[in-house]
Amino acid sequence: MTIADFRKQMNEWGRDEVPFFFMIDFEMKKPVIARMDQIDSNEILFQINGVSNFIASKAARSVGTDLTNLRPVTLSDYKISFDRVLHHLDYGDSYLTNLTFKTQVESSRSLREIFFNTSAKYKLYYRNEFLVFSPEIFVQIRDGRIHSYPMKGTIDASKPGAREVILRDQKELAEHVTIVDLIRNDLSQVASQVEVTRFRYVEEIRTRNKNLLQVSSEIVGRLADDYKTHLGDIFIKLLPAGSISGAPKSKTLEIIQEAEGEDRGYYTGVMGFFDGKILDSGVMIRFIERANGKYFYRSGAGITTQSVLESEYQETIDKVYVPVD
Repeated sequence: MTIADFRKQMNEWGRDEVPFFFMIDFEMKKPVIARMDQIDSNEILFQINGVSNFIASKAARSVGTDLTNLRPVTLSDYKISFDRVLHHLDYGDSYLTNLTFKTQVESSRSLREIFFNTSAKYKLYYRNEFLVFSPEIFVQIRDGRIHSYPMKGTIDASKPGAREVILRDQKELAEHVTIVDLIRNDLSQVASQVEVTRFRYVEEIRTRNKNLLQVSSEIVGRLADDYKTHLGDIFIKLLPAGSISGAPKSKTLEIIQEAEGEDRGYYTGVMGFFDGKILDSGVMIRFIERANGKYFYRSGAGITTQSVLESEYQETIDKVYVPVD
């Protein structure tokens, strides 16, 4: 399916209030959209803020979803890409660039088994190819309004005064402000009366090994009365998500391709569900993919001129985790 076909189908099903699931890769080369009554749960499982295409069963749950034998990129290899990004930042080509890497991991569980043993706002299992358990909302559309919740800033909750530390960190503040401004501008392309209704609130995410605090903001705008007939148009204008690309978006995407050296595919793309009235979507982070019989966990960090190499490298590794109930 082309992105033009995806846009057209989303517009039509939105107009007709047909429930559907969708996902779009970061490069927008492989969009997928399917009516709810046509999804094969052997190939696609999703749960979006409590809405799912399967019946939860305790029998499906097990134990032992921890990831083992993590083999992240070496610091020296990370530095090569980090320096490329920093070069562009120093020249003013970008103010913030999200740099991501793969970490090879091992697990005794299949992707499908891990899916049933994780807890997240947005979960997706796709054809034994990849698994998503993301905490990050992309946009929600309800009652004529569009809501976005950019997430920037992560810290180990066990650190002394963790909440105050993350909120006072000037580098994290600058990064968050940049993304909030970017998302506000993005929403202004499709909505009116765009405003930041909550700025830098903190949420806790539980993992088997430790808990994390993450910082988000809420931005809201009003859509035109006929917005359901333009759901596809709205989404294409907003992609890719600013929180996992950077600013300014167009130039930063070029920098990401140069620094990472390969397509991200569905990692950092967007997944979502439309029930005929409300649309809910999430950014596909916290991502495990299966390739050549091996598991790879993708993670990253936002790089600014204030970034410290070792800190950004460690943040990328710290984000390799499995969230639990």
